[in-house]
Amino acid sequence: IAAAAVFVVFPMVYTVAIGFTNYSSQNLLDFERARQYLVEETYQDEGAKAYALELYKDAHQYRLRLTDSEKESDSYISPPLALAKTARIQVPMVEVFKDKVVLDEPLGFKDVVAHQDTLRALDVKLPAGEVLRMASLREFAPVKNLYAPQPDGTLVNNKTGRVFHANFSTGFYETETGVQAQPGFKVNVGFAHYKRIFTDAKFSEPFLRIFGWTVGFAGLTVVFAATLGMLLAVLLNWDSLRFKKVYQFMLFLPYAVPGFISILIFKGLFNQNLGEINMILGGLFGIKPAWFSDPFLAKAMILLVNTWLGFPYMMVVCMGLIKSIPGDLYEASAVAGAGPLTNFFEITLPLILKPLTPLLISAFAFNFNNFVLITLLTGGRPDFLDIAVPAGTTDILVSYTFRIAFQDSGQQFALASAISTVIFFIVAAITLLQMRFTRIAQEE
Repeated sequence: IAAAAVFVVFPMVYTVAIGFTNYSSQNLLDFERARQYLVEETYQDEGAKAYALELYKDAHQYRLRLTDSEKESDSYISPPLALAKTARIQVPMVEVFKDKVVLDEPLGFKDVVAHQDTLRALDVKLPAGEVLRMASLREFAPVKNLYAPQPDGTLVNNKTGRVFHANFSTGFYETETGVQAQPGFKVNVGFAHYKRIFTDAKFSEPFLRIFGWTVGFAGLTVVFAATLGMLLAVLLNWDSLRFKKVYQFMLFLPYAVPGFISILIFKGLFNQNLGEINMILGGLFGIKPAWFSDPFLAKAMILLVNTWLGFPYMMVVCMGLIKSIPGDLYEASAVAGAGPLTNFFEITLPLILKPLTPLLISAFAFNFNNFVLITLLTGGRPDFLDIAVPAGTTDILVSYTFRIAFQDSGQQFALASAISTVIFFIVAAITLLQMRFTRIAQEE
């Protein structure tokens, strides 16, 4: 129960909760942290004097040396610094000729990068009173705060004079004309994302297309894999068949090999220019199909590969079910003069179909979320040409959700969570249907 709560219930509840927010790559922070980030943001005045940065090692501490980029005689050095904290501190600088410490060669650019977080937190004060901050990895310069907080909670941009108000509907500081300050902050948006999924054409159109293909992909995979597995199980149950064990072993191998290896092998085999499949088709028929760029061929390839990966399981299950059928039924059928087809459709299929039905529903639910196959084989491509969001003709809902969350320019995590919630309810309905069929099969 504890494991189910930690690994199933909590992620599910957390995902659903994110779906009611505007959580994205632009809205990662809470309101207070986003405001603090904006208040601390700085800019460098045009034409301000810049000072070249050099970092020196002084025993177990460090020293900064700043040199005027235009007048090298104006050079200043800091006292020894630990550079272990990122809290903002002020560092008094002295002129180099007044400091009698002899330092070694300056450290390389790699060391500056390693300490950049600490260096950015330093307010360097020159003897004349001028305060400098890190403007780049190679320079310190006079900087000013970009935003000035006001008593009414607004922020004024010191460069443009624009006033930014916190908009708790969009999760951004905005001007009256809609100009947004980055980054934004997280806010609750209610059912807005669920509404977008089904009403915003930008998302509803690819969602409906992909949903239809997802159902077709899962359904056809189950039909093809179950049909092929059942056919092979019947053939391997033929008592007169020689080398039966060898055939069983060879046909079970696709299930024993890790799926991602088989998928990557097939990806190479179907390569349009170098793949062995096109080499054979080119040699025999003079054709080289574009498996990865033609939507129909890409879908056919996916179904072919997934059937290859799924039929061994169905074959083994059907072989076990066939073994449980009493032999007297086939003996009576033989006495009546029935042939193999009659035996299959009148005896074998009716007796194994009921116990097989829950497994077929489980296979449908599994393939409904078969993320690995789509991602490794096609990546969801070829993409729709008339869709603004990242979505492809071979995407299923789960891969489409992944692309919305991690490949879209906005990285819309909340929208992806909403789509995941919809997928969860669909799969839950399939699971309930499976449990119902399982109960019916047990009662009968």
